[in-house]
Amino acid sequence: MITVEMKPARRRRGRWLWSRQKIVAVFSYRYDQHLVPDLMANLDPIVDGWVAYDDRASDGIFSSEPERRRALIGAAHEAGADWVLAMDPDERLENAVASRIGRLVSGSRHVAWGFRCREMYTPASYRVDGPWGRKMQHRLFGAYPPDRYRSKDLHGAWFPDDIGFRLKDSGLNLYHLKMIEPKRRAARRDLYNRLDPDRRLQQIGYDYLVDEAGMILEGVPAGRGYFPAHADDGGLWMADLSVNRRD
Repeated sequence: MITVEMKPARRRRGRWLWSRQKIVAVFSYRYDQHLVPDLMANLDPIVDGWVAYDDRASDGIFSSEPERRRALIGAAHEAGADWVLAMDPDERLENAVASRIGRLVSGSRHVAWGFRCREMYTPASYRVDGPWGRKMQHRLFGAYPPDRYRSKDLHGAWFPDDIGFRLKDSGLNLYHLKMIEPKRRAARRDLYNRLDPDRRLQQIGYDYLVDEAGMILEGVPAGRGYFPAHADDGGLWMADLSVNRRD
């Protein structure tokens, strides 16, 4: 089920000069529904509305990611979005995005802005060794008709390669909270190993998610935090494969 919620037109804090660009956040939720209120609080200074996909009625351990994303992009397009900000309930943007969003959306919409994906190992520190320090997610992009959307089954971009977006680095952080709890790291590995056993969709595979060899953590720099503060509940936030085993 899709829910669309748009705010009354207003001038938002931090917008560079005045812009009529409409920014709509999109996300889906299932096992992580309880994280949605904090996500919305995090995005409130940035966006003009939300499109949410309630995935709780789905069968199986993991529903089609491309189907959910296509539905979200279509609903944002119908809502009159100029820009789409794609998020997950377990992610937070750094606070500085609110003061810089106007600059990001003031130019061409043939752009996809990237954010440094910081895999959190505590609520205040993230991993930076090896591939962990190089992760980038292009999540803010010009709205486009949903019939243009194409993606592989997992780990695909939110937009097709041939749509003509220029990929740019915003220099801002996207904090991913799921990796804080060790049992979620293992559950994430197990889930993706089941969904992609031959590693067709991610060459590096998934065992690296639990490999702590050479681990280096870096604290969130002063002035680059996120809101609201996160207190981890230790939950799994995804399918528990120990009770969803194949016969």
